[in-house]
Amino acid sequence: MSGQQREAVFPTRQSLGLMKSKLKGAQTGHSLLKRKSEALTKRFREILRRIDEAKRKMGRVMQIAAFSLAEVTYATGGDISFQVQESVKDARFRVRTKQENVSGVLIPAFEAYTEESINNFALTGLGRGGQQVQKCRETFARATETLVELASLQTAFVILDEVIKTVNRRVNAIEHVIIPRTENTISYINSELDEMDREEFFRLKKVKGLKEKAAIENDKQHSQEAHVDGDENGASQVDVLGEGEDEDVIF
Repeated sequence: MSGQQREAVFPTRQSLGLMKSKLKGAQTGHSLLKRKSEALTKRFREILRRIDEAKRKMGRVMQIAAFSLAEVTYATGGDISFQVQESVKDARFRVRTKQENVSGVLIPAFEAYTEESINNFALTGLGRGGQQVQKCRETFARATETLVELASLQTAFVILDEVIKTVNRRVNAIEHVIIPRTENTISYINSELDEMDREEFFRLKKVKGLKEKAAIENDKQHSQEAHVDGDENGASQVDVLGEGEDEDVIF
C-alpha cells in the first residue's frame, strides 16, 4: 500500500481510534454536503426556469414600451426627453434589497416598489398627449420591474452556480479522496496490529517453550544429582556385623 493512498501514521490503537473518528466525520460531512448540493441544485433549476420566463416577458414588455414611446412622440409632436429630465426631482421608482438563506447560502434579492407620494409627471404632456405620456410611464415602470426581477434572478444564478461548484468539489474530494484514504489507513493499521499480535503470540509461545524446556532440563539435572549423591552415601557406609568379624578361635 503506497503512501499516496493512506495517511502517514504510526500503527497504534490510538491512531486507529482517531482514524475511525475521522472516517465517521467524513461520512457525516459527505452526507450533509450531498443534501446541501441537492437543495442548491433544485433551487438553481427553479431560478433558471424563472430567468427564462423573465427574459421572454422582458422581450414582450420592451416591445410594448417601444411602441408606447413611439405613440408619445407622435402625440406630442417631438422628443419629450428634455421635459422629463427637467420634471424629475426625486426617484418615484425605487429598489430595496433583502437576503434569502438557501441551505446556508445568502442570496441577495432585489424588490421594486413605487413611492406613490411622488408624482413629478403631473404637468408633463399637459398641452397635448398627456394620456399617452401616462400610459408610456406605466409601461416603462412595468419594464423596469421586470428588469429588477431579472437582475435579482441573474445575481442569484451566478452566486448559486459558484456555490454549487464549490460544494460539488468538496463532495467529490471527500467521496473519492478522503474516505478511501482513511479506509486504507484503517486497513493498514488493522493489518499491522494483527501482525504485531501474531508476533507477540509467537514470542510468548517461544518464551513459554524455552521456559518449559529449561524446567525439564533443571528437573533432569536435579534427578541426576540426587542419584549420584545416593550412590556416594551408600559406598561410604561401613558394615559393622560383616566385614569387621574376627576369625573363629578353636580351643
